Amino acid sequence: MRMTNKIMQNNSLYNINNNKELVNKLSTMMSTNKKLTRPSDDPVIAVRALRLRSDVAQITQYHEKNSKDAESWLKVTGDALDTTTEVLRKMTELAGRGAEKDLGYDNLEIIVTQLKSLRDEYYGTGNVDYAGRYIFTGFRTNSSLTYTEAAQEEYRICEKVSLSDIDTLNYTSIGDLKGISKENYDPKLPAPTNQPEENDVQNADIYRIMLSYDDLKAAGPNMSVQYVSDPSKLQNGLLPPDPNSGLTDLVPAGDIIYMSSTDSNPNPYEAIQDPANAGKAILVKETGELLIGNGLYTKIKGMGITEDTQIRITYDKDSWKEGDMRPEHYFECTKTDPAGGKINYNWTKNPAGTTPAEYISFDGERQDIEYDVGYNQRIRVNTVANEVFSTHMDRVIDDLDQALAKLKEIDTAKTNLDLMKKEISEGEAGYDNIVKACEAADKAYTYIRENMQKKFEHLISQVQGFQGDANVAVTDNGTRADRLSLIQNRLTTQKTTFKTLQSENEDIDVTEVMVQLTSMDNSYNSALMATSKIMKNTLMNYI
Repeated sequence: MRMTNKIMQNNSLYNINNNKELVNKLSTMMSTNKKLTRPSDDPVIAVRALRLRSDVAQITQYHEKNSKDAESWLKVTGDALDTTTEVLRKMTELAGRGAEKDLGYDNLEIIVTQLKSLRDEYYGTGNVDYAGRYIFTGFRTNSSLTYTEAAQEEYRICEKVSLSDIDTLNYTSIGDLKGISKENYDPKLPAPTNQPEENDVQNADIYRIMLSYDDLKAAGPNMSVQYVSDPSKLQNGLLPPDPNSGLTDLVPAGDIIYMSSTDSNPNPYEAIQDPANAGKAILVKETGELLIGNGLYTKIKGMGITEDTQIRITYDKDSWKEGDMRPEHYFECTKTDPAGGKINYNWTKNPAGTTPAEYISFDGERQDIEYDVGYNQRIRVNTVANEVFSTHMDRVIDDLDQALAKLKEIDTAKTNLDLMKKEISEGEAGYDNIVKACEAADKAYTYIRENMQKKFEHLISQVQGFQGDANVAVTDNGTRADRLSLIQNRLTTQKTTFKTLQSENEDIDVTEVMVQLTSMDNSYNSALMATSKIMKNTLMNYI
């Protein structure tokens, strides 16, 4: 083949360009520190790079975001639970002091005031939030556990209890001793005009169910007391009850009497002891107590109902004060909005899905908030309110406060009578009457003070029960936090491993590429020098 100068020129330019491209490629690799600038450079490395980058991105999401968020949630929960257990510990100590027999009203008042303050802190802790989300309210993270201010909202509440929730209330009737003072009592008047005696002081145990709320809706009749007689026929929803719903009246609607604790003639605690009301129940709307007559209690016990039988008490409440627990976090309930519509909370959906339900009830599915913190690994971060905060704490303290008010009433009467007794000498007119009144006051004080002591002893066992629930929640939260810590350690190791693999796959060996770049640069310069010599002479130089 005849080799011309033109051919030599073209070949030289082609070789120079190839050298230039290689120098450019190696220079780009040195600048970016990466093996590839486009997938076509090496399809195998490119595919592997995509997979490794995806793995690193996932692990980074788990490690830097999800697990950190979960860790923060668990830590906030843990701090709140620690506060709760400390509050309950202090309440136990105070209840133990209150159970001492020799304490007078003044000391008991201080203890009850401290208990009420701790009660408020107990429920206030339930309103702790993390990043604007309430941590104890299940899926309703935008809703506080308690009312933060007074509100007027009407709820129809279905509270589920059992036979063990029927307790006894010790009630002492003090008769004419109530409000007695020098201004309204004259011992010189002949008996029985306003002359208290020991026989007037009556003490009795009353059966009752303490509901979770007080200050119930005034309008009645609005309560039903039923038990689940046939679970297989039980229907979803609250109202109206279907005749075949599997519910049977435990207390017929006509046997429920609606009264207020301020009714003086008679008051509900004395009315329930009336033989005429033995087969009935009295709802004390102000205190949220359902008093049960002796005859009705005997009837209930004879119905064959066991401790496992669910009793459903349905009632209305439309007035809420600051600190009241929101019922949607605890009960099946229906809220009536101002426009007349209804919102149903915690109703379990039936198979047809026709029952409107905002959330599944605690008895159905748990309201667990979970985070993805690894490949096919999820961890629960929330603790639900009913695992820690009992609605009965508020009621136990209220009950104690009512007993203290009763003690103050008789303590004041006793003090007034003792002062009046000192002003009358033995043998004077009215002396025998004042002595009998003082004896009656002493008897009533003894009954009420003993009842106060029993309530403090009961409070100790109640708070210890709440403390046990809180300790379980602390342990559960701590266990999940420990598990998350192990997962985070593993994610750290995985992240390091995958980043190393990614670097090995994508990053260049700087030394090797530098040697190649120097070599190609020398080759490029040599090609330029060779071409310059070849291009000096042409055929014209020899003609």
